[in-house]
Amino acid sequence: MFNIKKQISKLYLSSVLGNLSLTGAWVAILAARGYTLVEIGLAETVFHITSLIFEIPSGILADVFGRKNMLIVSNIMRMIGNIIMIFSCNLFMVCASISFHALSYNFSSGSGDALAYDSMKSAGCESRFEKYASNQMIIYRVCSGISTLCAGLALFLGHRIAYSTDLIVGIVQTVILFSLYEARIDRSAVCGGKNIVGVVADEIVKCFKKSIVFLKKAKKAIFLMFCNSLVGAVDILLLFFLQARLPQVGISGWTLGLALLFMQAGGIVGAKLILKFKKMNYKSVFAIASLLVLCGVFLEHSGMYLIMTAGGFIAALGDDALQIRTNALLQDMFPSEQRATLISIESFTFSTIMIVLSPLAGILFSHW
Repeated sequence: MFNIKKQISKLYLSSVLGNLSLTGAWVAILAARGYTLVEIGLAETVFHITSLIFEIPSGILADVFGRKNMLIVSNIMRMIGNIIMIFSCNLFMVCASISFHALSYNFSSGSGDALAYDSMKSAGCESRFEKYASNQMIIYRVCSGISTLCAGLALFLGHRIAYSTDLIVGIVQTVILFSLYEARIDRSAVCGGKNIVGVVADEIVKCFKKSIVFLKKAKKAIFLMFCNSLVGAVDILLLFFLQARLPQVGISGWTLGLALLFMQAGGIVGAKLILKFKKMNYKSVFAIASLLVLCGVFLEHSGMYLIMTAGGFIAALGDDALQIRTNALLQDMFPSEQRATLISIESFTFSTIMIVLSPLAGILFSHW
């Protein structure tokens, strides 16, 4: 029997390494290299087109081949993306790098949470998942904040050195991922004496069909996915383009890092705050989170970097609070054997919305 505390600790450590990077302010890095906001918006669109294509297949592969294995594949994709970005000299290579980073996101998006939840369920402590999800969100925001705080350093060192350090961190993270235990609630045999290719194909088709059948019956799950993805997309785009917008309204390089760190702190507050309102119904959480994100967008129009930064903080607070509550509700609904696939379908929904919004946001922000 595996040690649940060590398992969760390794997942936390992996998240720290996965989110701590000199390349966190990638929008600012691209802008400093001379790429326009429209081109950056196009690169973001490429990210989400890639996600749209591979998100659901990656989740199915995680359910069939193991969540731990797909986390390792995710890290390999990330390292390949870093190598391409190091040698990139045009928008095509930048988009190619972004595509591999999208694949990295695809293979990890459903796998990490699915592995954590089933690990907890195996140990009889799945009720702690909301706290785990909150801690993961805090790790994401803290590490992303530290990464963006280093925006000035990344711009000083140049993109090649910045992405090289990320490559080294990726190697360390891969070692940690190999030490994880593959916890599964449903361990149905895969081979059974049959041809391995045929069996794997059957398992993939079966997993996808079961997920679709589940979603047809669970309309509430679809509603939760859409609501969470819509609010999250607006917040993510706001925070992304603030990286490029804040310098345009007069903020200095090192102050930019502090501003981005402060905005990430909003997510930390939201992730902790939602744990204190366990009895609040989802509609109320969604309404409040939506208002906070829209308030952040409104404040961004001020053109004053202090107010714009406050808007980013408020939007991140609302987004992360909603994300934690949605995550916990969906995990309780999802059957174990399709957990990673169904989480990937949620990410698929997010990517669909982002594909529509990203280029529009790039055009909108470039004219402000």
